[in-house]
Amino acid sequence: MKRQWRKIWFSCMGLALLEVSVQAQTCDWVSSCEGKTWTQNKVKLQTKAEGTAADLSVDKGDSVVVFKAWGTCFNELGWDALNVLPSNEKEEILRKLFSPEGDLRFTLGRFPMNANDFSRNWYSCDEVPGDFELKHFNIDRDKTSLVPYIKSAQRYNPNMTFWISPWSPPSWMKINQDYPVRSDKYNTMHPAKDYYLQGNKGPKTEGVFPAELAETDFFIQDPRYLSAYANFFCKFVSAYKELNIPIKMVMFQNESWSYTPYPGCAWTPEGIIRFNVEYLAPALKKAHPDVKLYFGTINTNRYEIIEKVLDDPRIPETIQGIGLQWEGGQLLTRLRAKYPNYNYVQTESECGWGSFDWKAAEHTFHLMNHYLGNGCEEYTFWNPILADEGVSPWGWKQNALIRVDSKQAKAIFTPEYYAVKHYTRFLMPGTKVLAFKPTGEDKKPVLVVQTPKGRTVVVAGNFQDSPQQLTVKLGEKWLNVTLQAHSFNTFEFQVK
Repeated sequence: MKRQWRKIWFSCMGLALLEVSVQAQTCDWVSSCEGKTWTQNKVKLQTKAEGTAADLSVDKGDSVVVFKAWGTCFNELGWDALNVLPSNEKEEILRKLFSPEGDLRFTLGRFPMNANDFSRNWYSCDEVPGDFELKHFNIDRDKTSLVPYIKSAQRYNPNMTFWISPWSPPSWMKINQDYPVRSDKYNTMHPAKDYYLQGNKGPKTEGVFPAELAETDFFIQDPRYLSAYANFFCKFVSAYKELNIPIKMVMFQNESWSYTPYPGCAWTPEGIIRFNVEYLAPALKKAHPDVKLYFGTINTNRYEIIEKVLDDPRIPETIQGIGLQWEGGQLLTRLRAKYPNYNYVQTESECGWGSFDWKAAEHTFHLMNHYLGNGCEEYTFWNPILADEGVSPWGWKQNALIRVDSKQAKAIFTPEYYAVKHYTRFLMPGTKVLAFKPTGEDKKPVLVVQTPKGRTVVVAGNFQDSPQQLTVKLGEKWLNVTLQAHSFNTFEFQVK
């Protein structure tokens, strides 16, 4: 009788071990194509490649960076779009965006200090000329939209943290005494004031952005102004701290190299160094020592300009990290190679031109692969939600992850939403990026990561017009699968 039970026991254990072995070689596969999103399947890992060389090989010990956070931006027009929807649908979207159990699971928020290009119009927290003591400083305007928007997100994730940058200082702190950098039909700046930009530009250089570089600081380089502006940052952080909205990181300026008709400010390397080193960093250290100062947001591919700032011997003691967006992303690998001791973050996913189509989604998928694969530990998306054509008060139509039809009070999840979900749903804070393959000529980006839970995740796209074979070597195992044309794919499994 004992022998019989022992035989049955070993038989059951054998079946159990076989089941574990099979499970260890099977992974979950989620794919999305245009018109057919989030299809769930399973695929088995193999012990060898199937006829092709590996697109990517990952060996034990490989590591690029530990990823920390997905984030998004809080802007007035996004809040307006949300409030078009019925309350139950509004709450469901907030849950999908910010809940730890939602789709996109954002844990990081960015919002502007003063108005940005997706505010309803221009404003600042102190538009009283000559108020160097900032007696008239307030965030009253923010309390009508930005604060309720942020508080709504915090209901779903109370542990969110935030970072800020201005698009423009108060207009009276600038040499042109206005919020844009250049005149346009969408603002009221007098065209004669364009001299401050056009009369102070360097020679035109093809193949870089901007082609003509402003050689004058638009912020007034007077100690009274510089000191008041540094204190302005500190008062802003304090005002939000009182509302239990923790600002953990500051960048001195959004896109110093975009010479905009909407809120903006051009800076030279000398002005950037002076303000950050001599004024902003000391003020923050005194008033908010827990707030980090990053150099950003960098949106130029003129390497020599950024190098000039970073090579100042005082900068390493001033900044803790570097923030890149748009053309700045082209410098990422080069900057990390020369300046490896900084933390690198992506600060604004590119917003396109209001197409809301699959091609725009593929571009965003590519950007996530590029920034994470090249060592960025945080990734911030731009507007998560916009109404109708996604147009700003300054005439720029932009994409968003969710589009609201204001006439029907209906939310539409765009292709870009699913491109993002293929990453954010699986890559949590603490995920180790192991290896990546850039989009390249074969239009097939691949990223391999390991989550804190020990799961291995492969995120891959196929942007070609025909199905393509994907082969990834994962230690002793192989992922061999055919990716559908113009598809996003995520594979998740436990490698033994």
